[in-house]
Amino acid sequence: MLLNYIGSFLLIIFGLYIIVVKKNLIKIVIGMSLMDSGINLLLISIGFRTGGTAPIFLSDLKKGAFFVDPVPQALTLTSIVIGACVSALALSLVIKIKEHYGSIDADKVRRLNG
Repeated sequence: MLLNYIGSFLLIIFGLYIIVVKKNLIKIVIGMSLMDSGINLLLISIGFRTGGTAPIFLSDLKKGAFFVDPVPQALTLTSIVIGACVSALALSLVIKIKEHYGSIDADKVRRLNG
């Protein structure tokens, strides 16, 4: 269980590092996706309960059994869909920036006027 938290924090930190340090816009989009994956792993890890059953299986419920929290799972599913849409939109913006400015280097695009 601790390994999930360590992995999620490492993904978030690596993603943030890539966003801050790299100048290539595609790498920045990859960093955003890494952060999104780390946050999704963190949400799922928070909702996990050892020995818990899925909340939809009432037939498997025994005395003293408990459910896994379904809210983090629903939030993560929503986050996956939103993350895929944001990545697709960001990559399409990178394509438009490449067509307009001729470069995907963030520093070169910032220096250009027009």
